[in-house]
Formats: sequence, structure tokens, C-alpha cells
Amino acid sequence: MTPAIFGLSGLRLTEDERAFFREADPAGYILFGRNVESRGQLRALTDDLRTIHGRDRLLVSIDQEGGRVARMKPPVWPAFPPGEAFARLWDVAPASAIEAARANAEALGLELAEAGITVDYLPLLDVRQEGAHDVIGDRALGTAPMQVAALGRAVLDGLAQAGVTGCVKHMPGHGRAGADSHKELPVVEATEAELEVDIEPFRTLAHAPIGMTAHVRYTAWDADNPGTLSPVVVGEVIRRRIGFGGLLLTDDIDMEALSGSVPERAERAIAAGCDLVLNCWGRMADMEEIARRLPAMPPATAERLERALSHPEGAQPSGDRAELAARRDSLLDIARDRA
Repeated sequence: MTPAIFGLSGLRLTEDERAFFREADPAGYILFGRNVESRGQLRALTDDLRTIHGRDRLLVSIDQEGGRVARMKPPVWPAFPPGEAFARLWDVAPASAIEAARANAEALGLELAEAGITVDYLPLLDVRQEGAHDVIGDRALGTAPMQVAALGRAVLDGLAQAGVTGCVKHMPGHGRAGADSHKELPVVEATEAELEVDIEPFRTLAHAPIGMTAHVRYTAWDADNPGTLSPVVVGEVIRRRIGFGGLLLTDDIDMEALSGSVPERAERAIAAGCDLVLNCWGRMADMEEIARRLPAMPPATAERLERALSHPEGAQPSGDRAELAARRDSLLDIARDRA
């Protein structure tokens, strides 16, 4: 199995994609708006991917956060609020915010599960910092590590109840970055002591099944390399200090924060200690070269992947999406009423 997650070019697999995916056997797939049109089309696409590999427990993933980051959009799918909505409620009623975040995540997860999607890149555990670039902004769950961790745990629990695996991101913290890593490499010059704030939510939720790295250079830890490509950040900070033992993915290696060719970035990320490379754009030449260059998935990664996609034996999602959304909205109204 190739230790990579690949994107797709369109609404249906091409014959070239089908042949390549069968041969390369990637760890999984990521979907974008270009892959999403209708409920029937999306389910047919994810079923097609499963057929290629002959396994039901396949990593089929998406960035469906709510707010401005949503690949499945109205009117076909409902809109979901951004993290900031739950952060505002926390300010007046923390227990209600936790329940609202859990109900929202379960409702969202039920939509994904119906579509055959097994992994959502949520929750963000980035602690929002004043003066930082708004690439995180209203996506964040708050400005205090304890709050972010508590709401993040609720999101993980809600998704799991729906049969979907969550992914904590962006490890070890993107909240104080002064640039958008989609466009350039952010450089964070905070001290190690200051960075304790950033890693605290990840440490609290170190048991999470999947984590995603940040394309951010932290000068206190590694003055030369972004976190995704840094053996120090991956091995010393994420694995040892945070204690994260789950499946570790890169953020999208096509992003302009990273230099070198996409296959070179993939090689460096795996060499730095990441388990899987996330390659989003569905460019066949890049995917073929990544598959050629990367080593076969080692047993430790295969075990983490299997564990990440496992749910309690016999567990069946049973929530009602409309009831969960109504419950969320009634709780979020508490913050609006007190504003």
C-alpha cells in the first residue's frame, strides 16, 4: 500500500485513475467540490473507490468543517456553523457549547456517512491568537487551550457517534501564524515556553485517531524546516512532547508553503516521520511519481490506519439529523440572546 492520500479529478473516476489506483493501492482519498454534485453521484463515487480496493473500511476523506470551509454545500447539503459559533457560546455557557458542538458534529457526520465518507478533517485545535493571519480565524474553537480541547473532544465524539473518524489539526499549532500557508511559508518566532499554549490542546487530545501537520516553521524548534518536513517537529514535538500516537498525515503538500517538487516534498515528509502524505489535486503525473518514490507502507503505519478506521463492534449511527441540528441551533441561540 502506498502511504499517500490522493485526490480525484472530477465527479467520476477516469479509466486512467481507476487503473492507477488499483495498482498503487493508496491509503485513501480526499474529496473536493469538484468531486461533489448530488447525493446519488457522491455515494456512487465512494462506492466505486471501495470496489477498486475490495474493502469497506477505506479512508475516504473531506474537509467539511462548516462555515467557509465546506465541500458539500447547500442546497444539496445543509450548511453548518464555523468553530467561532461554539466559541461565542462558550463565553456564556460552556456546558451548552460542548453539547452544541457534539450535536453539530454528529449531524455533520451523519451526512458524511450517508455519502460513504469515513474521515473528516475536523476539529481544528489551533488556539486563535490576536494579530495572526485569518486563515484560521473564525474556524478556531477559541483562544484558550482548555476551551479548544473541550470543544474539540466534543467534535471528535459527535463524529464518532455518526461512524466518522475525526482528525485533529494543524499539529503542533497554526493559530499564531502570520501568513496563509496555502500561499507562503509562515514563520513563527515564539519561544518554546510560548508554544506550550499551542501544543496544549493537542496534548490533551493526544489519543485522537488521526492528526494533521502544519506547514509552519517554528524557529524555536527547527529554524530551517517547516513542521511537516521536520524530523524534530514530528519526532520530538508531535510524537514525544505531545504524545500523539495516532495516524499522522501531512497537510496538503501542494500548498505553496513548501518548496521543491511535489514528489520531493512527499519523500521529505515521510522521511521526517509522517505516516501518510496528503496530495489533493488529482494530478496524475504527481501521483504516479509519488507512488514510485515512496516506500511501501510499514506495518506500524498500517496498524495506525486500521485503528483509525475502526469503530466499536456493532456500533450503528442512530441519530436524527434534523433533531440534532435543532438541538444545536437552540443552544447557539443562548449566545445570540445574550449578545
